[in-house]
Amino acid sequence: MTGTKAQAVEHWALQTGHPFLAFDYFGHGESEGDFSEGTVGRWKADAIEVIDRLTDGQLVLVGSSMGGWIALLAALERPERVKGLILVAPAADFTEELMWASFSDKVKDEIMTTGRWMRPSEYDEEGYPITRTLIEEGRNHLLLDAPIPFTGPVRILQGMQDPDVPWSHAMKLVGRLATEDLAITLIKDGDHRLSRGQDISRLLRTCAGLSVDLG
Repeated sequence: MTGTKAQAVEHWALQTGHPFLAFDYFGHGESEGDFSEGTVGRWKADAIEVIDRLTDGQLVLVGSSMGGWIALLAALERPERVKGLILVAPAADFTEELMWASFSDKVKDEIMTTGRWMRPSEYDEEGYPITRTLIEEGRNHLLLDAPIPFTGPVRILQGMQDPDVPWSHAMKLVGRLATEDLAITLIKDGDHRLSRGQDISRLLRTCAGLSVDLG
């Protein structure tokens, strides 16, 4: 909730009169829980509960990285509520496509044998745990192996220098989404976070543009 992009979108919403709500998933940010006990299904449930209990009317979901996957899952779960999506470096199916598929046999064996592996991260000196439960439970929520029946407008922002979610992965998502109202913006020098001043400006312009498109 306190990330640069989230706060920028909140400020834009308040300035333009749009309702806004942000939250941290279980084990993330200010929310309780041990990250290592989290799963895609649990984080999806967080999103659905927030939608059902704390919002009303039509929604546009803004999701970055893993949040992009969760936003897609929530949109499919609540199609009558979610009318548009803004996705930043969306990491759909990341547990399978971006993690498991790229792991060495040694890492896979460690995960299957011990139940976890500490993945190095430039965002955390200690790295973060990849658990067997995360990988196996994530397979219940994969989207990229079939058409994704969301027909509302979708806007995707994707850095081409993103080491975590390659832009080719975002293009795979583009190919699977059913909607005809889809635009993807590739930022040639953009990284994964897309939190530079120019990136934030582009995100806010996207929010404003989608707001106009949805009336």
